[in-house]
Amino acid sequence: MIFSLLHKVVISTNNQKMKTYYNPEDLKQFGKIGEFGAKEMADNFFKYYGNVFAEGELTAREKSLIALAVAHAVQCPYCIDAYTQDNISKGVSDGQMMEAVHVAAAIKGGATLVNGVQMINKAKEISM
Repeated sequence: MIFSLLHKVVISTNNQKMKTYYNPEDLKQFGKIGEFGAKEMADNFFKYYGNVFAEGELTAREKSLIALAVAHAVQCPYCIDAYTQDNISKGVSDGQMMEAVHVAAAIKGGATLVNGVQMINKAKEISM
């Protein structure tokens, strides 16, 4: 229930629910980001994106699992949908995907906490 509350912003008007800001159908439109100008930049992005996800030192499967973890860390519902589907198509198990999400959560949490050292140092500096 908490997930659905965080995932959706629902506004009631006249007893009708409006759509959320996140529309899963928008993911299918991603390829059209160059339509409003900056087509060359969009084309360059997609070329780069394709090169990044090509087989290299890491397999396409490994890259997809990393992408899923990063998608959770940056909280992109479109990326979460896309890379969940991609991971499943590459044979990644539910357990492996969830473990990757926990890795992302641990790193994000640790990064938040380690920056607390900066706050501690500044507080000590001010109180001296």
